[in-house]
Amino acid sequence: MNKIFTLSLLLTFVSMGLFAQQRYIDQVFTDVEVTTDEIYGVNATVLALPQVGEAIPQPLVMNIYEPAGDTLEERPVVIYFHTGNFLPHPENGSPSGRRSDSTVVEIANRLAKMGYVCAVATYRQGWNPIASSQEERVFTLINAAYRGVQDARTAVKFFKRDHAEFGNRFGIDPDKFVIWGQGTGGYISLNAASLDEYIEIPLTPGGKFLAEIGGMPVPMVIEAVNGDINCDSVGVTFPGYPGFPAGDTLNYPNHVGYSGDFQLAVNMGGALGDTSWVDPDQPPVISYHVPTDPFAPYVVGLVIVPGFNLPVVEVFGSYTMQQLAARYDLNAAFAGEMYDNDNSEVANAKNDGYDGLFPLIGTGGPNDSAPWEWWNSNTNPNHDNGIATNPDMSAEKGRRYIDTIMAYYAPRACQVLGLECGLSSVRQVEAEDVITAAPVPAVDQIRVESKDGSNMRTLHIYDMQGRLLQAEEGINSTVHIVRRNQLPNGQYIMRVFFEDKVTSQFVLFQ
Repeated sequence: MNKIFTLSLLLTFVSMGLFAQQRYIDQVFTDVEVTTDEIYGVNATVLALPQVGEAIPQPLVMNIYEPAGDTLEERPVVIYFHTGNFLPHPENGSPSGRRSDSTVVEIANRLAKMGYVCAVATYRQGWNPIASSQEERVFTLINAAYRGVQDARTAVKFFKRDHAEFGNRFGIDPDKFVIWGQGTGGYISLNAASLDEYIEIPLTPGGKFLAEIGGMPVPMVIEAVNGDINCDSVGVTFPGYPGFPAGDTLNYPNHVGYSGDFQLAVNMGGALGDTSWVDPDQPPVISYHVPTDPFAPYVVGLVIVPGFNLPVVEVFGSYTMQQLAARYDLNAAFAGEMYDNDNSEVANAKNDGYDGLFPLIGTGGPNDSAPWEWWNSNTNPNHDNGIATNPDMSAEKGRRYIDTIMAYYAPRACQVLGLECGLSSVRQVEAEDVITAAPVPAVDQIRVESKDGSNMRTLHIYDMQGRLLQAEEGINSTVHIVRRNQLPNGQYIMRVFFEDKVTSQFVLFQ
């Protein structure tokens, strides 16, 4: 007998514990313990340069979220970098840019409740988005991004060293790291994944990261000045280096001898400095991006900093990153797989077949580039700037997008990190090869029939935002009637499960 459940009934059953919860997929822990302001390194900041005339040491700190009452001794780690235009809040002109941002705290808590250790880390800030010359804007931005890559790798090294030398105080697995970046943090996660050698920057085609100093082209990032990618070497300025006195220290070694390598990158927005940096040896990447993002391009375009609006440099967004991931087979661990309630069908309807790319459509208009964000409008000095790009901002909206982000992330991270998540994936096939569905458009019901005689097992209906609206279980038949029930006029995604495969198709009720 067919059983039809609405979303509200499904959620009721889940809350009653009738469906088994699975670590790393579901939030299996109730409470979270947070260690605040843990120092993970010390390095040179340029923020005080106008006041003191040199770079000065800055503690790098993180808030570490752990599942309360967990008994596992080694757990995967997500190192999370917030947004903020590489400038401190509120000077960055954005409503966000701190470890305490609503989105940051929400995702960190969810990850900890799923069984991860999540470290929300600061990173060095400072560049000149209003410099009179574009070359100076590019110079200061690529240096800020490079420092972000060093800080990401320093954070990984901190945990690995703690595991090896200090008793593994945070219960981490040294072989299971994720770098997750939101907004500006997305620049950090994408470039940390792609830049495995310093030399890739000065060798970037077209010389876009070369500056003219004394009539000669000089790399904007110099390893002897800025330190190496892994943050193992000291960086010292030479006479004539722009903006700094000779002998100034721009990089301090941190946790020397430990690797800053990680296993998975996640970006929500952000961009890659250049396509030439990507190669087959980099980790898999999961990308979330609004295709109409006016600040960080979805495909390729100029960086435009919100609030400053001056062009900086051409960069490459999530779509291009995932094209390269497909070319080099970076996402082989999960490419082509579909998992229960992970919103794959919504992503695949928009991502041109690039598994790992989730194009998110903002509901606040064409400039809604970060629909996952919200903030306290009464206390945030940059509220008006934020509302200009996210006019329907709310906690409910932000959490709805985060629901989608987490559902898509969880099973893929399980595959990449080799976690025991109890996953069962099925082969994805084209709808035209396995089913017929008519009429289209439909008024009251749709007749779905298997083409090859295989029994359908389950059928789900989602809206275009990826929310499950209707689930029909225990079908066990080659023919099934999908009734409209209370669905309003509009387009939906129908997902049909068989024993060994799954397919998705658009349906329309009017």
